[in-house]
Amino acid sequence: MEPDPTQKEGKHVAMEQVLRGLRVIDLTQNVAGPYCTQILGDMGAEVIKIERVGGGDDTRAWRPPAWGDSSSTFLALNRNKKSACVDLDTPEGQAVVARLAGQADVFVHSLKPGSAEARGLGFEQLREVNPRLVYCAISAFGQTGPMRGLPGYDPLMQAFTGVMSVTGNEGDAPVRVSVSLIDMGSGMWSAMGILAALREVERVGKGSFVGNSLLETGVGWMTVFVASHRASGELPKKMGSAMAMTAPYELFAAADGWVFVAAGNDRLFKQVCGALGVEGLPADARFSSNPARVKNRAELHRLLEEKTSALPAAEAARRMQAVGAPCSVMNNVAQMLASEQVESVGIVQDLAIAPGDTHRVVGLPFTLDGRRTAAHAAPPMLGEHTMDVLVAAGYSTAEVEALSARRVIG
Repeated sequence: MEPDPTQKEGKHVAMEQVLRGLRVIDLTQNVAGPYCTQILGDMGAEVIKIERVGGGDDTRAWRPPAWGDSSSTFLALNRNKKSACVDLDTPEGQAVVARLAGQADVFVHSLKPGSAEARGLGFEQLREVNPRLVYCAISAFGQTGPMRGLPGYDPLMQAFTGVMSVTGNEGDAPVRVSVSLIDMGSGMWSAMGILAALREVERVGKGSFVGNSLLETGVGWMTVFVASHRASGELPKKMGSAMAMTAPYELFAAADGWVFVAAGNDRLFKQVCGALGVEGLPADARFSSNPARVKNRAELHRLLEEKTSALPAAEAARRMQAVGAPCSVMNNVAQMLASEQVESVGIVQDLAIAPGDTHRVVGLPFTLDGRRTAAHAAPPMLGEHTMDVLVAAGYSTAEVEALSARRVIG
């Protein structure tokens, strides 16, 4: 496969678009679905984003902050896509989308269970005209069960699945994980399911229904906590930056910030103690094994923090890293972006938004033989590609103009 000549090569060689030739119809908005389809678009698929006439994806209005006239959230989740505005509440609009799906490889939506079927866009309905179609539905609570029709957002699901119950410090009010890990995790799992289903198309010649929900993603992230609860019968506790089953494995105060120490075994613990000048601690019965250190976590934390708090965070980290002990200063976003290491791996890329205007975006977190996907097309303006998409689907210019006049498309 020849590399796409439109891709720009920077410090890292751009990955050839491994999904080039794949067409995706995207009826998603907010975070989970758009992240899923952006993953596919970054790998070269043609993603046609179907948006509401006049308003579009909700995240277009999620501002401030903004970059120019565009919501930063929308910019983060919708590069490498085309935008076509279609009114899904009209029979004509539903027919437009069904026609597009008939010519596509993948169809992704985040409508409530039953909504796509009511519009003639359900899995069984679309595969009558396109048996090879991979159909992905992302929902809040899943396709079955008493809560299947309820709406859901990332923090709501963090509450429902117990993620909030183990986040924060003991005694404090519940807090959410600031990263939208359930939304973005759902996007990742959905993309993975789509890729598996595409492999199935190659193998058996027919498409599959890929189902994912925020509920399932949240429960999935709780895997270790579920296993711990089943083993002990006890409810997991909030532990701040620490982890219940090993110590030291948490943040320690430094003279000018914080340093995270992750000593997951006896050898690493000895390295930490040597770097901090407390070589005698590993021989102390209270700290000689991981179970003992977990039992005496508070006293161990106090003794180690006496040393880290006397040092600048960078110096404490340097000393431990010099002997191979896993540790890191705690960065904020600006410090992370300024890191030479982050720059060296090439995950943060320049994306041209307009002539003379670039925006820094985060690419996909993997490489193939050192090649990385490219952020080659800015997020689309609302309805920017409606005419092109419909003409490519076989509509005449007169038909497109008539649909536009009736506000079926925009």
